[in-house]
Amino acid sequence: MKKILIIEDELSMRLGLAYTLEAAGYAVTAAERGDEGIDLIGKQRFDVVVTDMRLPGADGLEVLKAVRKAQPDTGVVVITGYADVQTAVEAMKLGAFDYIAKPFEPAHLLSLVERFLCQTAHVEDSQRLREEVAEHQRFEEIVSNSPSMLSVFNLIQMAAKTDSSVIIYGESGTGKELVANAVHNRSPRRDKPFIKVNCAAIPENLLEAEMCGYEKGAFTGALQRKKGKLETADGGTFFFDEIGDMSFPLQAKLLRVLETRSFERVGGTEPVHVDIRFIFATMRRLPEEIRKGKFREDLYYRINVLPITLPPLRERADDIPLLLHFFVAHFCRKQGRQVLDIAPEAMELLRSYPYPGNVRELKHAVEMAVTFCSDRVITPSCLPGEIREGSPAVQGWRGDAGALESSRKETERQTIINVLKKTGGRKMAAAKALGISRETLWRKLKEYNVDSDAIDPDLE
Repeated sequence: MKKILIIEDELSMRLGLAYTLEAAGYAVTAAERGDEGIDLIGKQRFDVVVTDMRLPGADGLEVLKAVRKAQPDTGVVVITGYADVQTAVEAMKLGAFDYIAKPFEPAHLLSLVERFLCQTAHVEDSQRLREEVAEHQRFEEIVSNSPSMLSVFNLIQMAAKTDSSVIIYGESGTGKELVANAVHNRSPRRDKPFIKVNCAAIPENLLEAEMCGYEKGAFTGALQRKKGKLETADGGTFFFDEIGDMSFPLQAKLLRVLETRSFERVGGTEPVHVDIRFIFATMRRLPEEIRKGKFREDLYYRINVLPITLPPLRERADDIPLLLHFFVAHFCRKQGRQVLDIAPEAMELLRSYPYPGNVRELKHAVEMAVTFCSDRVITPSCLPGEIREGSPAVQGWRGDAGALESSRKETERQTIINVLKKTGGRKMAAAKALGISRETLWRKLKEYNVDSDAIDPDLE
C-alpha cells in the first residue's frame, strides 16, 4: 500500500484530504506543523508528500528541501492558498512534482497523486526490465527470460562442449545465426576461424567454388589457386545457413565432406583434409523437403545430430519488454543518445503486435523508433505504421508459419515479375531496382519458376 503524508494546518482541509486519499486505498499520515512533518520524513518513508506552503514551525519550501534530501524519489505536491505563482515556480525548481492552488476539489489532488504514482511505477518497471536484460544477456544479443529460451540456452551450453554437428531450426528472424555464434564462442574452437556461408544467397554454380576453392586454370578467370571457405575454416567451425536451400547435387558433395572430412578443389585431383566442426540452420521443415524430393535423406540424418529449435517471438511474448529495452539501449548507444523511455501506450502497441518477422522485425522497429524519436520518450507516432495499426505488413498472417511463408513468397514472386515487366526483362536493371544482386535475382527466378524471357514488357 502506498504511503502519503499530508502536512496542513487547517483542520477541515487536513481531514478532508485524508478521507479522500484513504478512500482511494492509500495509507495516510497527517501532520499539522511543518517541523512535525519534517520530523516524520526523517523517520518514515513516504511515496508522496502533500504540503501546504504556509505552515507553522517550517514552511512548505523547507519541507520540500527536507524531502529532496532524505527521500529524493518521493513526490511532493505543494498547496498554496494565495495562488502565489512565484512561490509555486520556486517549489517546482526545487523538485516539486506539481502544485495546486486553493480552493480546489479533493478529487483534483487525488488525480495529481495518482499521476505521479503511475509515472513512478512506469520508471520502476523500466528500471527493473533493464536490470533483467543485464541479468539475462547470456548469449550475445539473445535476451530472454522465457522457459523455452532458457532451455535453448542449456542446449547451447551442452552442444558447445562437443564436436558433433548442430542444426538450428527456426522461422526467419528468430536468431539462428546468433545461436550459431554462441555455440562457436563457447566451444574449444572459439579461437579458431568461424566461417559462414548462406546457401540461399550464393548461386549453385558459384557455391562449390566458394566452399572448395579452385586450382589455377580450372575455369576462365581462375588465374591462380584459391583456397575455399572450407580450407580456411580448418581447425574451426563452419556454419551453413539455410541448408535447406542447397541444391540437390551440392548436397551429395557436402555429404562426402561430412563423411571423409576431405574434398577436392575445383579443377583439382588431390584431396584436401580438414578438421572442422559443422553447424547448420534452416527455416524449412527438412522431413517435408525430403518427401518432396528436395533434400537428401542420408544428409538429413548426417546433420540432424544435435537439433536446437528456436520458438517464434509470438510464443514468448513475455520477452518483448525485455527485448525492447535491450534494443532501445543498443541503438541509443549507437546513435550517441541518452537512453529513451517508452511511453505506456507505445509499450502496449509493441507488446500486442504479432511480429511475423520475429525478433528481427522487433529490432528494426526499435531502430526506427529511436532514430525518429525527437523527444525523451518513444511514443506511438515513432513506431512503424503496421505496429500502430496492429496489422502486419505481410498480408495473410494468421499466426501460422506455413501460411506466412506462402504469402511472403507469392508477394515476392509477383513483385519480381512486375519489376521485370517495367525493365523489359533486363535482369541487371531489375536486380538494381529490387536492391538485390543479379545472382540473387537469378536464384529467385529459378526458385519461383519464373521464365523472364516470356514476360511481356510494360508498355506504358
